[in-house]
Amino acid sequence: MHLAYRTTILFAVVLLSTVSVFGFPDGGPVDACVKPRPNQPYHGEARSQPLSTSPYKILATSSQYGPGTQVTVTIAGAPFKGFFLQARDSSTNEWIGSWTRTPNTNIHSECSAVTHADPRDKEQATFIWNAPANARGSVYFTGTVLKDYATFWSELVSQVAE
Repeated sequence: MHLAYRTTILFAVVLLSTVSVFGFPDGGPVDACVKPRPNQPYHGEARSQPLSTSPYKILATSSQYGPGTQVTVTIAGAPFKGFFLQARDSSTNEWIGSWTRTPNTNIHSECSAVTHADPRDKEQATFIWNAPANARGSVYFTGTVLKDYATFWSELVSQVAE
């Protein structure tokens, strides 16, 4: 009985270690949109790194939109494992528009978010955001880029690429 108990404990430790290493290999869950720390992962004790130390930039081809407008958004910088980005209206801060599905992404249309679909290292990632069909305004893109499970930068905000 003692050996069976130790084997069960060992199995549980290995299983829990696997979960903490791989986290969310297929992207952030939709509830990341509405958690107390929006767009930020809950990875145990890990917390977002200071923005001033971020090696990443979110670059957008425009901050203005009209009916039918598409904006290309790119994450660039050091290699990274994951991301969770939202599109927000600059004047209301509301979720806005939709994303075109691209390879290795998952879309959360209920909160205008795009996230990674695999845990492999990425050199950069590029997405297409679609403006609402009946509106004009200003948009920004915000979210989190994860270097690895415990090292990430949240509340990154897009810049317009020059």
